[in-house]
Amino acid sequence: MIPRVNERTHTPHDPLSEALGRPVPFEDGLAEHTVIAYWPGLDSYTLDDEQTSWTAAQWAQHLEEPLLEHPFAASAKDDRRAILHLDVRLHPKDRDLSRAEWAETAHRLARTAGIEIPGDTNGCHWIAVQGRPGRLDLIANLIRLDGAWQPQPTDLVKRLVDEARRIEHDLRLTRLPVAPQQPATVRAAPTAAAHFAAVLTQLADEQDGPLAAVRALVEHTAHRIARQPGTQGPGTAHRLEWIARRLHGIQQDLDATATTLRQAAGPTASLPLMPTPSPPVPAARSPR
Repeated sequence: MIPRVNERTHTPHDPLSEALGRPVPFEDGLAEHTVIAYWPGLDSYTLDDEQTSWTAAQWAQHLEEPLLEHPFAASAKDDRRAILHLDVRLHPKDRDLSRAEWAETAHRLARTAGIEIPGDTNGCHWIAVQGRPGRLDLIANLIRLDGAWQPQPTDLVKRLVDEARRIEHDLRLTRLPVAPQQPATVRAAPTAAAHFAAVLTQLADEQDGPLAAVRALVEHTAHRIARQPGTQGPGTAHRLEWIARRLHGIQQDLDATATTLRQAAGPTASLPLMPTPSPPVPAARSPR
């Protein structure tokens, strides 16, 4: 079972499309067993007489509700991309999981990611979509019902990987090999190329890099302007979207350049960490 953390977004539309593997027909109902888990309950919604299941638009509205109620909520780094998207994929040789097993997996991943806290009645809206064979997508809004931003663990990827290993064991799935523990090493000082590569990687970082923050603000502005009345709105929004695309291209170029520098630097030499010898024990004095 391989977990992945996708780039956060402003709306749940793209994550829903990715989860289903096709553009979402937002006016149509989703298959009965597509959404296998969610929070909170859906008592505030009612189906029309002719409806047999929720439409994708209704699920999207369910996810967007906290954003509409708290439009100025943002993370500690002033990031307004509140939609979190995780997915896990089974090994090709794994058996098909039942709906109950997928639901259990969804709740365990939600708790690991910090978006489901037992007993928390003001938590995050989230749904789990099992729309593609051997794959589960979890989509959540990090804006809580009380308007606060739900922080993510700093080691989120590691936690998800560890939980995936436990789920594999509990559900008797194919276990991915774990790399053997290597002896501790003392790494040599990085070269200039490695240092410059680290700087460029930080600039290109998709989660916390400065260019990612600028791009998010441009995308958010384009999204807001597009909804404004008047003839200039769509044209301005379109130009801003192209600016955001160019920024994304710059991030990719920086990342590629950082990769080239790392390859030029070569592997960083390391030396085995030798244990510190114990001080000699003084010889016992013979009594006089």
